[in-house]
Amino acid sequence: KMAGSSTPWIGSAYLFLQSTCKTIALPSLYESSQKKPCVFKALKLALADSTGSVNGVDMLKVHCSHPHLIVQLRFCKRENCRRFLRSYREGALQKALQSHLQLSLATTMVPLQVELKAGSEHLDKVLKDEDHCLECIYREKPDRLPDEEITELEECLKSLMLHQSTNNNVAGKDCSSVKSPSLHYPPQGSSLPPQVTFMFQGQQFDNRTITPDDHQKFAKSVSKKWKQVGRSLQKSCRALRDSAIDNLALEYDREGLYEQAYQMLLRFIQSEGKKATIARLIAALEENGLVSLAEELLGLHSSEDCS
Repeated sequence: KMAGSSTPWIGSAYLFLQSTCKTIALPSLYESSQKKPCVFKALKLALADSTGSVNGVDMLKVHCSHPHLIVQLRFCKRENCRRFLRSYREGALQKALQSHLQLSLATTMVPLQVELKAGSEHLDKVLKDEDHCLECIYREKPDRLPDEEITELEECLKSLMLHQSTNNNVAGKDCSSVKSPSLHYPPQGSSLPPQVTFMFQGQQFDNRTITPDDHQKFAKSVSKKWKQVGRSLQKSCRALRDSAIDNLALEYDREGLYEQAYQMLLRFIQSEGKKATIARLIAALEENGLVSLAEELLGLHSSEDCS
């Protein structure tokens, strides 16, 4: 029997994560003091998604074993473990991990390969037999308490979330690199000296930061010229070197031109922060003959076809 009526249900498993993108090495990111809180935050949120609770599963230790990041998990309730297994089996956990890593690291999507093991049992091979998986996990009693490092990262994340909920700003020395999804676009109307205004077609416009609406309009209308615009922006943005643009083209080839353009401009926004201004984007559009799209972004007309 898996558990007696008076015995709490406790089990353990190992989650193996590997990025299939050559330019992203998860162990190296986790070993970086600057990026570690970002990776931890993504893991924590994705695991919470998989069980429906922040406390549904505990991380005991994160091992860096290139090319894998290995997370030792502890489950304290069978139902939480069951939810986790279903999320894992359906691919929801993998998608959540990719999404949270992308947001926390402020990067392009991180394609992942995932594996799940309990002891010597490779659970990916028997996922359809949920009860057998539960039994394997239950047999593996965790042999440790959470590492001190995990405890510190937990406290760091809690204090960060608390601070953001009241102030909507990232604060704290140790957590300064953890980015909230709500911070992906700099606040509109920020003071941007020395170029507070710029000229376009003889008119003066306020130089504001690029908004989510600008971002979507650009991706929808720029079509095949997104690479040319990216190369114009790269003159003042190191994150958009030729190799980065080519990688985006390959990585999002299946998703099509909209996603490729969206991800390119996202890379620019996240790299440049408050310096990702509409003036720089308009100049890049002008340089590539995309005047109609520039006019649409500035509200000069509402044409649907700006390509």
